[in-house]
Amino acid sequence: MPVRILLITLLIALIVGFVGCTPSTPPVAIEKGSRIVLLGNNLGSRMMEYGYFETELQLRFPDHELFIRNMCDGGNTPGFRPHSGRNNPWPFEGAEQFQTELANNSRSVGHLDTPDEWLTMLKPDIIIAFFGYNESFEGDAGIDTYKKELEAFITHTKSQLYNGTKSPEIIIISPISYQDISSLLDVPDGKQINTRLEIYTNAMKEVSLAQEVRFLDVYNPSIKWYNQGRMTIDGSQLNGDGYKHLSVFLVDQLFGGNPADENQLVYDAVTEKNWFWHNDFKVPNGVHVFGRRYEPFGSDNYPKEIVKNREMTLIRDTAIWMALKGEKMDLASSDAKTTKLADIETNYAPDGFDGEPKYLYGDDALNSFTVPKGYKINLFASEEDFPDLANPVQLSFDNKGRLWVAVMPTYPHYRPGDAKPNDKLLILEDTNNDGKADKQTIFADGLHLPI
Repeated sequence: MPVRILLITLLIALIVGFVGCTPSTPPVAIEKGSRIVLLGNNLGSRMMEYGYFETELQLRFPDHELFIRNMCDGGNTPGFRPHSGRNNPWPFEGAEQFQTELANNSRSVGHLDTPDEWLTMLKPDIIIAFFGYNESFEGDAGIDTYKKELEAFITHTKSQLYNGTKSPEIIIISPISYQDISSLLDVPDGKQINTRLEIYTNAMKEVSLAQEVRFLDVYNPSIKWYNQGRMTIDGSQLNGDGYKHLSVFLVDQLFGGNPADENQLVYDAVTEKNWFWHNDFKVPNGVHVFGRRYEPFGSDNYPKEIVKNREMTLIRDTAIWMALKGEKMDLASSDAKTTKLADIETNYAPDGFDGEPKYLYGDDALNSFTVPKGYKINLFASEEDFPDLANPVQLSFDNKGRLWVAVMPTYPHYRPGDAKPNDKLLILEDTNNDGKADKQTIFADGLHLPI
């Protein structure tokens, strides 16, 4: 009898315990072909440089052929997303009412698509939004305005049918906490910063709950990550290890699935795709591509270059899906089938005032100078002796007499279909003290417009 009573008591306790547990939030539904877009600030933007999130998500759903694009940019807020090639910085009607004088319209000129136009092109089913850090600098005085701004963003986004059938599922991501590395660098200890960030994180949770959208707190978990070592470059921005932690956490909490082993083939394919997407959404020298210098300098060539770049980006989506099966795509063969770009004739027409387009080398150049008495011009280095010294744009001697040079042979920027940019920072030295450089060191390469 006592045994039966004990068993019944345990059974009742288990039932009560089960009923009393709060069920965990179900994962975000992922279907084959799901389209995911990231919006927001620099926390999200730097995920293009560290492709761990997308790699992890693709690996957990290898048969789903996921389409992922990152529209984040440093400084963006729910209602303020400026761009040099867009006529105004407001992503939806009424967004300007939430901004201070620091976010005034810069009077930029251009025909770059608005955020809603981009989203209509990308057709997201899921939007993951990273906000709260930039806005937190307004402190207690700005919290009510920020809550209204975030609410307006959610309301607007809910009203859109970007994929043509239904409004996207919205996920709001809090800022990370600030890591105290003041013993390593001359940076704040972050105590006051974290006080603000916690207040804004709680406000984001409050608004998300009221608006019935999913919210994920990464502020508090990140505090625990920092116990494992340095996770940021400056206290506020994650390094590679930090993004690994963030990426796994995001996928765990939002999408579930089985944790994936590292896969370099997939990671490289994600990085390659992100490079081409970045060259579309954040193309360098956009003032020519869609800005105030588009006419007459860009209308002949850039429209087709954009088309070709987007074709190459889509090819790299397929390359990711192939990499998930252990296969490597022949990118060069696939790229060869994309839009052909016409050769564009120069519009430079020397008229005497501009001079003749003639370049002098070596002694011919030296002999063309007239210098004051007591002065002499010396040729320290030329591209005849150092072929990497092509399109030098900035130079400076250091206190060891070495000449540092930034070279940009890909200026004004990468042309889709060409070899990847390989701009460099060079160090040129005169090791035998004869007044001429005789040694070159490549300090950094693989760059794109190192201005």
